[in-house]
Amino acid sequence: MAKSSVSYVCQQCGGAHRKWSGRCDHCGAWNTLVEERIETPSGPGKRVAGRRIEMQPLATSADTPPPPRMKTGLGEFDRVSGGGLVKGSATLIGGDPGIGKSTLLLQLVCRLAGAGARAAYVSGEESAEQVRMRARRLGLGEAGVELATVTNAGDIAASLGGPDGPDVVVIDSIQTMYLPTLDSAPGTVSQVRASAQELIRAAKAHDVALLVVGHVTKDGAIAGPRVLEHMVDTVLYFEGDRSHHFRILRGVKNRFGATDEIGVFEMVETGLTEVPNPSELFLADRRDEVTGAVVFAGIEGSRPVLVEIEALVAPSTLASPRRNVVGWDGSRLAMLTAVLEARCGVPLSGRDIFLNVAGGLKISETAADLAVAAALISSVSGRPAPPRSVFFGEAALSAELRQVAQADARLKEAAKLGFDMAVMPRPRKKLSAPSGLSLAEPSTLAELIEFLGGVT
Repeated sequence: MAKSSVSYVCQQCGGAHRKWSGRCDHCGAWNTLVEERIETPSGPGKRVAGRRIEMQPLATSADTPPPPRMKTGLGEFDRVSGGGLVKGSATLIGGDPGIGKSTLLLQLVCRLAGAGARAAYVSGEESAEQVRMRARRLGLGEAGVELATVTNAGDIAASLGGPDGPDVVVIDSIQTMYLPTLDSAPGTVSQVRASAQELIRAAKAHDVALLVVGHVTKDGAIAGPRVLEHMVDTVLYFEGDRSHHFRILRGVKNRFGATDEIGVFEMVETGLTEVPNPSELFLADRRDEVTGAVVFAGIEGSRPVLVEIEALVAPSTLASPRRNVVGWDGSRLAMLTAVLEARCGVPLSGRDIFLNVAGGLKISETAADLAVAAALISSVSGRPAPPRSVFFGEAALSAELRQVAQADARLKEAAKLGFDMAVMPRPRKKLSAPSGLSLAEPSTLAELIEFLGGVT
């Protein structure tokens, strides 16, 4: 016999509580505890003895091949996933509502089906006719993809095996899946965790590549228990501003490849198209001789990306001037403005500052310090940065500029796109610039200000 007990589970972190309260003791979130009934085995036979496991050696033969990959036909997706999908792997894809997750995965399974793979698309949010309408709009109405509109994770897991089972299956989305053995609503922590575990177990047992869509919270994290990201092999985030026409697929975890890789797609009427050279897209509408606008040479994963950073410094009528940042770390901007004012005398304290990374790209590199500083100095002085120039480098609290990694790749990308000058910190060892690209090497922010013509 099974004994039933009641527990109150936090929908934010998965922490269990004996009684309800307004605040979770584990993560501090408010109004996130939901009552869930737990069935536990009771009686003399409730404990099951384990069996002895068989160990395997770590060392393998040198000629052991890597796991085979399934090429999806989308080069940008294959780049982020490490070269294609691995059979028996589980991939979690998160993103804001309406950003294009379902469109991307529908295009992916249709291309795999066209290449001869058995592909299935399981939707728990839309009817089969709605999925067909989207496929016809994308020009994929004749693709050999099997559709299902079910939410029972146990039924889906049972359908993955057999000679007619799929090679790749999409679950849209994990928050709609449930197991009837659990006495809780779909979308709760226990249902999401148990449903994901059931699907992943079946996918690995039958060598099926599993692609799972996950909703995100208002903070940008995938909804549900944090353990969900630990259960899967790959976690991808589909980012972008819906007001812009391109999207970025970013890898944050990958057991079969590198992380922090990005793939760039452009949203058009017929769906998502690949952007093999994102730098050209980000700089397509850029004009020289504009104050407060500079080009940053960044690195996303193994790919160099050139993007424009725009800054506007204006007099403020508020007691606390505004600091609005889009696409960069706001605390990093606060540190940089303090260094410029305290160490270099740039008047920023009584002014509003607006900073924007053009195109909606989110930058996390500290190498953008030099580009942001140049944009702020250009806006304050009213003089544009040197035309056809790129900037990269890290700023210290002492106003010194520090070298950053992969400078060679950044310079090669700048030269390939026709830039004439690169402004970067003075390297510790001699660096040869590509042909046609000159180098300016300030060692401090004060030297950068002097290079840009001062702020007076």
